Amino acid sequence: MNLTIYQVDAFTNKLFCGNPAAVIPLEQWVGDELMQQIAMENNLAETAFFVPKENDYEIRWFTPELEINLCGHATLAAAHVLYKMLGCVNPVITFHSKSGPLYISQNGDTINLDFPSWMPERITEYPEELLASLGNPEIAGVYKNRDYLVELINEDAVIKLRPDFTLMKKAGAMVIVTAPGKEVDFVSRFFAPTVGIDEDPVTGSAHSQLIPFWNYKLGKDKMYAKQLSKRGGDIYCEQKGDRVIMGGQCVFYMKGEIEV
Repeated sequence: MNLTIYQVDAFTNKLFCGNPAAVIPLEQWVGDELMQQIAMENNLAETAFFVPKENDYEIRWFTPELEINLCGHATLAAAHVLYKMLGCVNPVITFHSKSGPLYISQNGDTINLDFPSWMPERITEYPEELLASLGNPEIAGVYKNRDYLVELINEDAVIKLRPDFTLMKKAGAMVIVTAPGKEVDFVSRFFAPTVGIDEDPVTGSAHSQLIPFWNYKLGKDKMYAKQLSKRGGDIYCEQKGDRVIMGGQCVFYMKGEIEV
């Protein structure tokens, strides 16, 4: 069996920036074990697989270690492949996922993701390893939805973090760190050593939590965000009822063939 694979840099307009994702279109689903092995072999944060479903698509995402329930940058990359490589002309692409339907549209060079909004709630009890793994920084608060969200006092504190990933694994969850931005509305970093990704370059699923969080704190529906990883990424954000809109660009890197 031969499978076509694409690699796309998402949430950027520059090659070798943003978050690289592998995208593998399928005519029908292959086995879970095979998809996991391919993702492990790719060794990227996520590999997205999708299959046609009537006029829509079903989509799944795998890290090198396990399947996850939502991924923004690989969805953005999959939409880019459909629009730019496979000739899709749907004004709205609907991906059916484990997190419900995801709606994708184009606006010029920007692809917009319509995702669920996951508001984090403030917590006072959490594993002691959580803040210790971040070097016990001065915090403004700790919150929880799918992931832990740690609010720091400013952008410089986010930049200076040098996490202990071995210790972070003991906290048992993925970790978003965020603060108000100097030139943007908010900045963030995302750490997921529990699923084989020490630091993710740009993370759409984290922004399903960050957008409602900063919408509430800043009182703004439309915002601009940066993820401060080494590669960096830009995300246009909007809170829209119980949904969030994330806009970003993509750059095609390569196309290949997998023989399995």
